[in-house]
Amino acid sequence: MKLYQVDSFTDRLFRGNPAAVCLVYDEWPAERLMQNIAAENNLSETAFVLDAKGELAIRWFTPTTEVSLCGHATLAAAHVLYAHEGYRGTLTFRSPHHTLKVAYEGDLLVLDFPMDKIWQIGAGDVPECFNYAPKQVWRGTDEYMLIFENEAQVKNAVCDLAKAKNIDLEGFIITAAADTDDLDFVSRYFGPKIGIDEDPVTGSAHTLLVPYWRNVLGKDVLRAAQLSARGGRLFCRAEGDRVKIGGKAVTYMVGEISPEAVK
Repeated sequence: MKLYQVDSFTDRLFRGNPAAVCLVYDEWPAERLMQNIAAENNLSETAFVLDAKGELAIRWFTPTTEVSLCGHATLAAAHVLYAHEGYRGTLTFRSPHHTLKVAYEGDLLVLDFPMDKIWQIGAGDVPECFNYAPKQVWRGTDEYMLIFENEAQVKNAVCDLAKAKNIDLEGFIITAAADTDDLDFVSRYFGPKIGIDEDPVTGSAHTLLVPYWRNVLGKDVLRAAQLSARGGRLFCRAEGDRVKIGGKAVTYMVGEISPEAVK
């Protein structure tokens, strides 16, 4: 089984969000094997890409569980297929829950993802897991989204991981308007419940962030940064009920999983 490791949403190695990409053919490996490989990789996500007679399918695993959507690992998978496997044109991935497309726009890989539905809830409906109180609380299908007062609060936020591990959704997105003119908003993502204490750059979180900030700022094209230690930049565009999420990716490693591991 071919194994690639790619840094997503960056043009420099050792930045952005690292993802593993495993290429498989004809049929899916056993779920237990895919979960073991993801745990062994110990990255926030491992994407498995199945090419069955020219039709692409994708699944994503954290070190502890399978998830329903992942942006940076899909970006990594597309980068691998374009840069290393000779694929051309728009890529269409089918997952258990979505149909996703990726294509180049200039020098950016652009994800075409479904926009999540978001709604505002009361602050008392969410456990207090941060050292700052949010001024608003929203939620989507799988995450809570906390709106902080300013960029400094997002940057300096400390998450109580033990509390956050016991929430009913997968994780927390925290966000605020950006301080600088070259960005519109900033964010961070915490998902200890699914084995990710803090995700460096979370493409799928922007399916919630974009509809919120589009309504606040009154614009469809948005520039975003995730303020993790590794950092990352995303270029977003709202189009109807879809979100276009663009970024770059670079290959860190190309390898092969031992035949003994995949028997």
